[in-house]
Amino acid sequence: MIRSALLGSVALAALMACTTVATTQATVDQYVDDARRIAGEDLKFLMPVCNPQPAVRAAPSAAMDESLAKLINQPAPEPGQAFDNLYYVGAAWVSAWVLKTSEGLILIDALNNKKEAADLIEGGMRRLGLDPAQIRYVLVTHGHGDHYGGAQMIAERYRARVVASEIDWQMMETGLEFDSKMWDRPPQRDIAVKDGDTLTLGDTTVRFLITPGHTLGTISPVFDVRDGSRVHKAMVWGGTSFNFGRDMRRLDGYIAQTERMRELSARWGIDVPLSNHPGFDGTVAKLKARKDAAGGANPFVSGQPVVDRAMRVLNTCARAQKSRFLLTAQAGHSELFAQANLVDGHAQHNEDEHIQAGMLALSRSEAAQAVAFPFSVLASAHTLDPHKSR
Repeated sequence: MIRSALLGSVALAALMACTTVATTQATVDQYVDDARRIAGEDLKFLMPVCNPQPAVRAAPSAAMDESLAKLINQPAPEPGQAFDNLYYVGAAWVSAWVLKTSEGLILIDALNNKKEAADLIEGGMRRLGLDPAQIRYVLVTHGHGDHYGGAQMIAERYRARVVASEIDWQMMETGLEFDSKMWDRPPQRDIAVKDGDTLTLGDTTVRFLITPGHTLGTISPVFDVRDGSRVHKAMVWGGTSFNFGRDMRRLDGYIAQTERMRELSARWGIDVPLSNHPGFDGTVAKLKARKDAAGGANPFVSGQPVVDRAMRVLNTCARAQKSRFLLTAQAGHSELFAQANLVDGHAQHNEDEHIQAGMLALSRSEAAQAVAFPFSVLASAHTLDPHKSR
């Protein structure tokens, strides 16, 4: 026992010594400069992700509710059509996409609450000639209220199935990372998916990638979109910002998942990068450009190299934020930081291990606390039965 404790102390000291040498303000600045260079002009809307983030996750408060109200109450953009089978019916701040298939519609995210969902999702769909009664599934990309808020209303009104990752279902049921009076309650548990699962509805298949980081069970769906005779591969990056405080494992997971997505996007030819917040992919401007230049080049088709660059920008910004937290740890909280980081070890670049780490974190009470130091190969695909009863 004594020998083990001594070895642990030596390892801890060695870790902190390496950290002190490796991390400086110049390291942070270099990461930010690299991200800006990679982003260029066409991806500069991603650069806010590089801004310094607080070490403590935001707790429910009147100030938070007021901030959310301002975001929600912004004038909504016009609903629009991005592809022959993909439509935008979201808000100015948060997205909602409708994927049209030969046997019904798949709604990707449901905004903040049932009123907003009624006004923008139902109202926007009708303006675009889509029937909300044809919604068969509501995909919740992650368990934050701005994405699940209207899901229960849509499910009840149209008998739609609600899809989320098993990890985020657990979070929505047992302890929300964020909560606000501006959000309706999470939907009732329905379909839980894991990494690599697929959903097939008519002529369309959606592949679910679990990309832990923004939440532990964030889903980044991949699917085909059509533009006339051309078929493209689209991906909605399911969670972009670092709003989880000084959680080094989450940052490590995020970094690993952006690297993984670079490899998968090259392998699958993903050439349409989308977001569930319009400010992170230029949705509104692209919708206008497509409408104004009907029949021309589709502005949503960025090309696979741009998808790769987008993942590199997010990866580099995550490294910058991690370096900021390391600097803070060195400045006066190094022992506490090191102990917290050693509890679970450093994240490995294996997707299954990241997902397992997410499950482990959810089983621990400290994962939901707002404190300074909180907390491969794809799975075989299977087809979900769209006709399965509720």
